[in-house]
Order: sequence, then C-alpha cells, then structure tokens
Amino acid sequence: MTTVSDLFDLAPFYIAHRGSGDNWPEHTATAYRNAAKAGAHAIEISVNATSDGVLVCHHDQNTQRLTGVDRKIADTTWKELSGLKNNATAWLGPSAAAEPIPLLKDVLDEFADGRVLFIEDKQGTNTTALLDLLDSYPGATSRFVWKQWAGGQQHKLARERGYKAWGYFTSEIQPTQDVVESFDYLGAHHSATDEFIADLVSTKKPVIVWEVHYRSDRDRLAALGVVGMMCSNIPYVMSESALAMRDSFAAGVRAAGDLPWTVDLGWKVQPKITAKTGTVLLDYPDIQSYLMGSLAPIDSSTFEISFKLRWPGELPAATQHAGIAFGLDSDLPYRVGVPSQVSGYHAVLLADGTLELYEREQGSADGRLLSFVSTPAPAVGEWIDLVVSVNESRVAISRDRNLAWEAAANDASHRGGYFWLCKNYAGPIAVEYSTVVVE
Repeated sequence: MTTVSDLFDLAPFYIAHRGSGDNWPEHTATAYRNAAKAGAHAIEISVNATSDGVLVCHHDQNTQRLTGVDRKIADTTWKELSGLKNNATAWLGPSAAAEPIPLLKDVLDEFADGRVLFIEDKQGTNTTALLDLLDSYPGATSRFVWKQWAGGQQHKLARERGYKAWGYFTSEIQPTQDVVESFDYLGAHHSATDEFIADLVSTKKPVIVWEVHYRSDRDRLAALGVVGMMCSNIPYVMSESALAMRDSFAAGVRAAGDLPWTVDLGWKVQPKITAKTGTVLLDYPDIQSYLMGSLAPIDSSTFEISFKLRWPGELPAATQHAGIAFGLDSDLPYRVGVPSQVSGYHAVLLADGTLELYEREQGSADGRLLSFVSTPAPAVGEWIDLVVSVNESRVAISRDRNLAWEAAANDASHRGGYFWLCKNYAGPIAVEYSTVVVE
C-alpha cells in the first residue's frame, strides 16, 4: 500500500485525474480500476451528494455533459441517479462503454488499501459528511488527501482532523502568503505560465499540476520542480516508449497517447473514429492536427510511416492540403500554417495531387520547401496510399510506393520520433486517415 508520505519519495508521482479521463469514462469504477492497473500512484475523485445525502463520484454538479440528461445532482435522489450512465464516446470513441455513476463508499472500499486518493467535495457543502466517511477507514489520514480550490475554507476542518490538504490556484485567487501557509501542497493548471509555477515551487511546498495529458507537459513541469503530475493520460505519460506499431482505429476507442493538438477546447476537437471502417476523420473547422502518440516515439533514425488519406465528401481548394508531420523531438503541438513549438518535417498532399515535403524550424509557420512532385489529382472518396521514408541522411514521401511519385531530399535536420496527422486548412471540409503503420 502506498501512503501519502510515500508519494513524495517517488517524485514525480502520478495521480489519475478523474481516473485518467483520456483513456476511460471519467470518474467511473472502470476508470479508477484501469488507472490503478496502469500504475497510477494515486487517484483523484470528485464527489457530489444527491438530494437524499448519498455521496457519489462525479465531477460536474449537473449530469448533462456526461449522461445527456439534464439533472442537478443535489436535486436528484440516488435511486434516480443510479439509472444514468456516463457516456464519453465523443472524447474516447464510439466503442467506449457507457458506465454507471459509482457510489463513493464502493470506490473507497475497493481502492483505499492500494492507492492514495485525492478527494474533492465539488458542491462544497458536504465537508462533515465526507470527512466522517473518510474517518471510518483505518489509517485514513495516510490514505486520503483533501483537495479543493485554494479560495475555499473547508480544508481547515480537514486539517484539524489530521488530513493533508492540496489547494489549487486559478485566475480568481493569487498565492498570497496566508493562502499558501494554509495548505500542505499547492496546485496549478497545466496552462499556467512557467513563472507562476516556478513561484509556487519557490514556496518550498510540494506542487502538483493538473491536468497532464502529454509527455512534453510532464517534462516541462518536472524541469520546473513540480513533483506531482495529476494526469489524464496515465498509460502514455507514465511510459517512454511506443505502445503499438499501428493504429487501433478499428477498435473504436482512442489509443492511449493519441490526442488532438489541444485539450483546452474540450471534446469538440477530438477527431471522429469509426470502428467499422478503421478510420479517423479530421473535420474541425480550423487547422487541425492529431498526435499519434500511441506509435511514438519511433526509436530508430531509419523508419517508414505508411498511411492512407482521402477527402470523403468533397475536395478542398486545389492548393489546400493534408498530410503528416514527423521527425519531431517531442509531442509538443505541430500545426502546419501555425507557428510551431517544435522543429520537424511535414509532408503533404495537395488537392490537385502535388506532393510536397517541408522542413520547419521552431517558431516558423510554414517551413522551407525541400521537394515536390506532381501526381494525379485525387477523386472525392479515393484512398491515396502514402509512405514517409526516413534514413540517416534522406527523407521522402511517395505515393503508391512509385519512385516517379516521390518527393525526396537529402536532409538530416530532424530525426525525432513523434508524428501527427494534419489537416492544414480552415473550414469544415473533412480529411480521413486509415491504416497508419510504423515500420
């Protein structure tokens, strides 16, 4: 059993944010169970109380977002709530199973012996009832951490009962000395500036940052002195190697490590996975990219990435394009046409059939054209077979493995192991990918 004090010997340690909501329906027994199996050192649990005083695990105070049913939990009985299920298919993919809302007591009974639990009263009105339940478990103060917004006051009672308290800061409250001193651990959102996080670290109180989705987030935060990663993508962020060699779109559930370029815009930026066709559809009405983190990093300087691409409904303008970014040293966002946070290559297919290969340095929007070749214009709905080939001195993209349809360059600038699928134009015209394979 890991205790609260044990966590800080691990540094960094990993807390499954909402049970690792990038991988399983958030705040469900399935999520908590799978996060524990994946190695999470601790689990974060949000708590609400029903109208009849039953404590349940759910982040929102209303069930609309996750169940599709508009109910305020505080006005709903447990009997009514128990008939609802959390549905995260918009984020996880169409085959993600709907899961019931769990009772807090059931979750504590299953996990309190094996994992530290960070517990937050989302309604802010259940302090006594929640603490009374926690107190009923042997060694409670070594198993549970009280979590809350730093502007709240409930932690005072929790600390009086012997619990450690983690207070997280948002833009509504600043880390004044009085507030800092009232918590054992401090927290910040991953979008906070380096300066803000460094200031928290300088207080000498352990800092935990939520929500960590990418390995680049983890590395940035660790370099700033953050010790706790409250992570939404546990299997991916806790690993250093590729988890697979080909996509899993046919499973209908997003693989760990596959993510859109941002999570801060919510579920609407997740491409649409279709299990029946084994495809992923990029149709967000802006420049869009999709990290294939499950297949990264590629651990060789010589490799191939093969994939299929098509425009299923209509073609964009002749000069607009989609393709792949590759050779990247990290999973920092790479969007073609938007200044990049990381250097690398992108290879694209124009709607008129032209293949183009670019090299781009960090900070550049468009990059430097290395090579191009004309090929026949694709038809609407036609799958185009493309292969990116890399060795120690050369990079290339070809169509149908036809050397006459290859854009290549002798360039060794970038040999990183991360890559993205890229829709490189604004507007709703969708591009679709399938059969992404690393060899």
